[in-house]
Amino acid sequence: MHATMDELIAATPDVLAAPQDRAEISMLCLRPGFNERQFVEALEVTPEQGIPGERWTKHPWLKREDGTAHPGIQICILSKRVLDLVWRDRETTPHPGDTFIVDMDLSEQNLPEGQLLQAGTAVLRVSEVFNDGCVKWKARYGAAAKDWVNLPEYRSCRLRGILCSVEKPGRIANGDLLIKIFD
Repeated sequence: MHATMDELIAATPDVLAAPQDRAEISMLCLRPGFNERQFVEALEVTPEQGIPGERWTKHPWLKREDGTAHPGIQICILSKRVLDLVWRDRETTPHPGDTFIVDMDLSEQNLPEGQLLQAGTAVLRVSEVFNDGCVKWKARYGAAAKDWVNLPEYRSCRLRGILCSVEKPGRIANGDLLIKIFD
């Protein structure tokens, strides 16, 4: 049932052909605890708390030297084209848990580290943290999906999505646009 490496590689040009800006935000997901998903119409975000009510402050997978949650993992954004490739069994396989989904080019070339993004009334900053997919990604979507997002030739494509910090608090709602901010 999982996508094969051949299927994923064949689909990569389509993934990389996604629009470069102004992508509609969908599937807003709040993760209050491990393996918990709440699909919501809108989220409030803050630089201090990321998404209030989410497990980021209590159980982050990446911490700073002082033990606090790394701000670069507050928001996870996944390409709709990647999600549609790997999430085939939507009845029994959980959603990956990314904060939201967009049909947008998430590559380093299009969204370099530090790029500011308008999401609703909030402003996000693309993090330096690379999202390589966790063991759950492999278990849910297959070994090929995990290997594909980590192939050296695709690493800069950020196929597993991007991680962001919240730079300006605000509200993000389904249907809002993700827009690149140019200085």
